[in-house]
Amino acid sequence: QVQLVESGGGSARPGGSLRLSCAASESLPHILVVGWYRQAPGKQRELVASISSASITNYAESVKGRFTISKDSADNTVYLQMNSLLPEDTAVYYCNIKQLIGPNLWGQGTQVTVSS
Repeated sequence: QVQLVESGGGSARPGGSLRLSCAASESLPHILVVGWYRQAPGKQRELVASISSASITNYAESVKGRFTISKDSADNTVYLQMNSLLPEDTAVYYCNIKQLIGPNLWGQGTQVTVSS
């Protein structure tokens, strides 16, 4: 079964940066879109950014201009570069892959904590 492995989470100070990675354990030829979601304590999971198979990107208003999603198809990895971090960016971040054929995939989540 395909697994998504997230990495790059951790702690940062306000104004700092982190880069998250999401790697699939095998090649997925039917990807429609890859998204990064986040869930803060007591809140619903929300879409942060997504990138389609055609490399069309979409961002939540709260992260526009600060976060950048990108992909490296050669190694089946999607990145989320997070700059100018704010305390309200603190959450568990999840990678999600939606496929034309095959199941909807989720990673295990990686904690991001922004605090001074």
